[in-house]
Amino acid sequence: QVQLVESGGGLVQTGGSLRLSCAASVRTFSTDTVAWFRHAPGKERDFVAAITWNGGNSYYAESVEGRFTISRDNAKNTVYLQMNSLKPEDTAVYYCAARTDGYIRSASAYEYWGQGTQVTVSS
Repeated sequence: QVQLVESGGGLVQTGGSLRLSCAASVRTFSTDTVAWFRHAPGKERDFVAAITWNGGNSYYAESVEGRFTISRDNAKNTVYLQMNSLKPEDTAVYYCAARTDGYIRSASAYEYWGQGTQVTVSS
């Protein structure tokens, strides 16, 4: 069983930046694909970004491409989401998730989830 803990959320103005962290405990997730999803009120949980186990490949939703960067430090068992040029529509609870297989955008395919961290972008 792996436990994921997100941190780094908060309130920021439009155009600002935040860096989210996802730390794994109990066991390493160095061989997992890790993704970030977000859930805004009244909307479905949406894929944001994913990174493969060795960091060699990363994937992004069209809405965040060029603004967000996902990275990982397997030595620290941590995955990051650097979010720049934030917009009000980025406001949501952000979740990290991990799966032992390869990249996929479907949330239902991820076995492990964190508790979420709130990101609020004011206009």
